[in-house]
Amino acid sequence: MAFAREPRDPAPYYDRRQAGAVLANNLSHYQHLSSLVVLALPRGGVPVADEVARALRAPLDVFVVRKLGTPGHEELALGAIASGGVRVLNEATIHWYRLSDAAIDAVARRELAELERRERVYREGRPPLPVRGRTVILVDDGLATGATMQAAVLAARRLEPARIVVAVPVGADESCAALSTVADEVVCPMVPASLSAVGLWYQDFSQTTDEEVRAILDAHTHAEASDG
Repeated sequence: MAFAREPRDPAPYYDRRQAGAVLANNLSHYQHLSSLVVLALPRGGVPVADEVARALRAPLDVFVVRKLGTPGHEELALGAIASGGVRVLNEATIHWYRLSDAAIDAVARRELAELERRERVYREGRPPLPVRGRTVILVDDGLATGATMQAAVLAARRLEPARIVVAVPVGADESCAALSTVADEVVCPMVPASLSAVGLWYQDFSQTTDEEVRAILDAHTHAEASDG
């Protein structure tokens, strides 16, 4: 496992696009890898990943992840579901809180409804990009606790990629270090001494909309069709 970063003065990025360009520079060693695929965690990770995918000339897709919150302690993840029908459970949490299969299934059904809604809105009928045997770069706009990204890595492993790289423009040191134990590589150009909140490290951290996500994916689909 590796945790790669470059020293950087803690000046905020202008926006996700600029952050994505910086991140792409830190991933340039993947530029000529034919088996590369970039997967963005929506919604905020999509404009960042768009810059990365364009710079690396790689296909782009979304990897929708929904945390499964523990009943009564929703901030605590009992597991996650993700694109591709992947479901990951934290057996230790389930055992500690003595959660029944029925309780877990109820939480999963609620989150599955939102995951499927996002899949429909973003993909518009397109199938997910295949990742088996490929190098996958998972991109988000930042890491605070890192819980969602950790769930994404564990879920992506079920799809049998050759390698998983976590790439974010900014992240908490402890979260990046923790992810380096489950991902093959973590690339994070900015690791402030105190992160507090990801949005504080962007001058413009306005919400990415479903429409923006769809437009970015459509543009990549059309570009790939033209190249083909």
